[in-house]
Amino acid sequence: MATRGGGADGPCRPRPYQVAVFGASGFTGQFVVEELARVVSEDEFRDSSLRWAVAGRNRQRLEGVLQRAADKLGQPQLTLDVGIIICDVDDPASLAEMCKQTSLVLDCVGPYRFYGEPVVKACVENGTSCIDISGEPQFLEGMHFKYDGQAAETGAYIIGSSGFDSIPADMGVLFTRNSLKGTLTAVESFLSFKSGPEGTRVHDGTWQSAIHGFADQDKLRKLRKQVGYKPLPVVGAKLKRRGSLFYSPEMKKYSIPFLGSDASVVKRTQRHLHECLKESPVQYAAYFAVGGLTSVIQLMFAGLFFMLFAKFSFGRHLMIKYPALFSFGHFTKEGPTQKQMDDASFSMTFFGEGYSEGQSPDQGKPNVKICTQVTGPEAGYVTTPIAMVQAAVTLLKETSSLPQRGGVYTPGAAFSKTTLIDRLDKHGIKFTVISKAEA
Repeated sequence: MATRGGGADGPCRPRPYQVAVFGASGFTGQFVVEELARVVSEDEFRDSSLRWAVAGRNRQRLEGVLQRAADKLGQPQLTLDVGIIICDVDDPASLAEMCKQTSLVLDCVGPYRFYGEPVVKACVENGTSCIDISGEPQFLEGMHFKYDGQAAETGAYIIGSSGFDSIPADMGVLFTRNSLKGTLTAVESFLSFKSGPEGTRVHDGTWQSAIHGFADQDKLRKLRKQVGYKPLPVVGAKLKRRGSLFYSPEMKKYSIPFLGSDASVVKRTQRHLHECLKESPVQYAAYFAVGGLTSVIQLMFAGLFFMLFAKFSFGRHLMIKYPALFSFGHFTKEGPTQKQMDDASFSMTFFGEGYSEGQSPDQGKPNVKICTQVTGPEAGYVTTPIAMVQAAVTLLKETSSLPQRGGVYTPGAAFSKTTLIDRLDKHGIKFTVISKAEA
């Protein structure tokens, strides 16, 4: 179970650990620790135990995270079996030392635009693979532009956006493609959330990423211009973009474009599959199913309020300092309660079209459609740890199915030839074909 970049049993010197959870005592990190401990106790690891560690600045807090996980899961041996690595994102030498001790780093320290690059740099320089859960396109695309070549040289696999942002979308498009007999040419996805009677809340780390992402839109445009990618070829009929607000007859809800990282990640995956594997690229558009008119009015008011304050540095300062006030209680420093997480869920519905076997995309309109769905538990702190940990297990267990060289990858680019979808399905993130009409 080693990565090609000099893993625990790989061509370089043996490393004490195969996985280190960096930022383990953070809000999301604690749930990643619990999920990893849960998975390590499964049958797949009974005959080949996984050696792992938690990493961060404060030993006492790291010990506390392990103790809480041990108590919650009924695994008292956790506090003895799991290693502890002391390191700080502001101390490059300590990051390098962490990377020398492990084959793979699970980076839970965000916002990544501020804290992500030092971890990527240390991993790349030491031939250590890294998986993060960033939903920040500027960071993700910037790391690909800056470190892809060097990662290829050292054999490190740097795989971003491996949480709720954006494994359901990226792997969902691949699942839809693989479920269609013929050529899938275009997909639209619609994201929906459900919450229980107590509603839902999100930790303010996500709020901070959204604020800074909005403020840095010009930087992202400049980065893309600097990279200068050629447009992907359009196969079949061109996908028509919807408006900024529209009624979706498929979902029976008003919908808006989804402003997360999904579209950016899926496009990068499709570019990799087309340029490196000569696969037919799929056009993609991501939307968020808002609901009825009341929900639309509330969202429009909140959106205008957000843009007004996020536009100026003083406004951003206030929004970050008082997240609950400026998000109307949806983002808080405390995050959701266990009850709120237990009652929450998400669904992402994919509507695809294409051409049946023997039908050329160069001639005529698409003649086949398919509808698939990815569903799962609460998105931020249940689905995200499941996705991250299963991505890690896949990287460790299925090295022969990864791209032939190290590099900076999206989940779909890294895992398109692996069993990641099956692994996710077995752990509560379900991939289902709803309907298909073969011509």
